[in-house]
Amino acid sequence: MTRVLINFICFQLGWFACVISAAEGVPVIGLAMAAAAVGLHLFLARDAQAEGLLVVFAVIIGLGYDSLLVASGWIRYPSGMVIPGLAPYWILAIWALFATTLNLSMAWLRDRLWLAAALGALFGPLSYLGGGRLGGLEFLQSTAALTALSAGWAVLMPLMLMLSVRFDGTARVAEMELVSSAQRQES
Repeated sequence: MTRVLINFICFQLGWFACVISAAEGVPVIGLAMAAAAVGLHLFLARDAQAEGLLVVFAVIIGLGYDSLLVASGWIRYPSGMVIPGLAPYWILAIWALFATTLNLSMAWLRDRLWLAAALGALFGPLSYLGGGRLGGLEFLQSTAALTALSAGWAVLMPLMLMLSVRFDGTARVAEMELVSSAQRQES
């Protein structure tokens, strides 16, 4: 398996672990799995410091964004909130996981910011809807929340990809793997 595929699988497994463990009232399990996935990512990175900074910036942005959703009264998280009114720690773990995808499985979007905005506007809210269906969060005002999520992710997705260009500790592994694969096929 390529690093890009491993990255995608680790993100998906981590996302499900965070959401399901939060829904079951034991979000620390998801946190541990996310920490392991982020740790593996940083261990494999060519420049762990750059990737680590990208993770930190993503968590800070996620803390602000998800805390605004909580403070607005549009979304409620049933578990993992250390400080009332702030985003729970398990959702911040998902933001950290998300950061690990930016230079690998989502690197193909870095030069397509308009497409990234459109995909963010669509799939950002769908991710939260999925989390809600699994019991990780509740929509208190669905229309307002989904509108805010769509608008927010239309901005956040390109922003995060721009940050990934500055903090690329993977040396564009995803692109190198694609070129390598294309060269093998030509041979």
